Amino acid sequence: MDAAALHVDDAFRKNLDDDGREKRTGSLMTASAHIITAVIGSGVLSLAWAIAQLGWVAGPAVLMAFSFITYFTSTLLADAYRTPDPVSGKRNYTYMDVVRANLGGKKVQLCGIAQYINLVGVTIGYTITASISMVAVKKSNCYHEEGHAASCKSSNYPFMMIFAGIQIILSQIPDFHNLSWLSILAAVMSFAYSSIGLALSIAKVVGGGGGEVRTSLTGVEVGIDVSGEEKVWRTFQAIGDIAFAYAYSTVLIEIQDTLRSYPPENKVMKKASLVGVSTTTIFYVLCGCLGYAAFGNEAPGNFLTGFGFYEPFWLIDFANVCIAVHLIGAYQVFCQPLFGFFELKCRERWPDSKFITSEHIVNVPFYGGEYYVNMFRLVWRSGYVILTAVVAMIFPFFNSFLGLIGAGSFYPLTVYFPIEMYIARANIQRFSFTWVWLKILSWVCLVVSLVAAIGSLQGLLTDVKKYKPFQTTE
Repeated sequence: MDAAALHVDDAFRKNLDDDGREKRTGSLMTASAHIITAVIGSGVLSLAWAIAQLGWVAGPAVLMAFSFITYFTSTLLADAYRTPDPVSGKRNYTYMDVVRANLGGKKVQLCGIAQYINLVGVTIGYTITASISMVAVKKSNCYHEEGHAASCKSSNYPFMMIFAGIQIILSQIPDFHNLSWLSILAAVMSFAYSSIGLALSIAKVVGGGGGEVRTSLTGVEVGIDVSGEEKVWRTFQAIGDIAFAYAYSTVLIEIQDTLRSYPPENKVMKKASLVGVSTTTIFYVLCGCLGYAAFGNEAPGNFLTGFGFYEPFWLIDFANVCIAVHLIGAYQVFCQPLFGFFELKCRERWPDSKFITSEHIVNVPFYGGEYYVNMFRLVWRSGYVILTAVVAMIFPFFNSFLGLIGAGSFYPLTVYFPIEMYIARANIQRFSFTWVWLKILSWVCLVVSLVAAIGSLQGLLTDVKKYKPFQTTE
């Protein structure tokens, strides 16, 4: 009997990792899919507009600069997942845990504030973008049937409600470890709509549709396209949009925590970051530059929903459906860390609460087994989704919102904390060559983020003044 019990215990232990949790099964492919899902998001749609504000010289240069910085700091962050040794040290399950283990003090709270505000902002932004794409499908069919000059008005609000309804259901997925299938589907969708936008831009340029298109080395021209003041604000906002397009450091640690123990997680995560960032950068440069070549200084804020293209309408429809499906998955990638953090804190605060801790078994038809429902998870996550949808209805502004989120998260989460943790872990001496150039990089990124935040905030305030809520949109 003892031998049998010992055998069962050994079998049970084989299904656990070194920290006693269920054995992780993530791989290079799943991590890359998570990253691509997180990175190639709605940001790609605004890149033609961003390049139009910056021009042929600064636009691609800023894109490449953000790409290099994001990859470099992601490698620093990947080494911080385990402490003190990056291969055999103690696991840190969240970004805040990593900061706590490497820096401690008030910086942990600052990290939490930056991370979770960013996650909330991203989910609001994705609600806005998904609804815009859904409306675009309806408008595309209207324009096809009634002509491009038709007044095809439609409201975003019903589609925001539909998106929120889908998210309420998907938000009951317990944690990040059960999201691999959704991330892979979302990654495929992101490639699909990016490729369609790219192909349509090439077709417009090659087909001579760009005969009247004006482009320049410095982007939109003062006195012709915009005033001097508008040029400055738009330049700042464009930088924020590009920063948003590379925002995934917020969920990097949570992605790394899904990886199996061997090969070492930090090595796999660095490879996944290289695959994800390089793949998305290629798409970004192509979509941004070819989008600018196709539309010039008149590039719309969203080149698939701003009706830079009308035909073939079925392909535009398909691309926008892909955007909506992708953002359904991306929403979950970004909100799961927030869900996990809040629920952990509640369990720690009220460990005896049946409402918070009890799991109820439900047999779901066609699911193929039992599903566990937690009433607290059901109520809180549903409430969160509804709240983000309401905020999205109040501030449905695409470019300004993306720019503000990107500017607010890029410096603290992508640059400051990874660099500070690396300096602390490696015991780099103050005023040494490495310390100086890392600090210079950090300060330059701070200035860029502040500039982008100011430009995006100004754009958001301008949009709010012009906006008339609860009206249908052209």
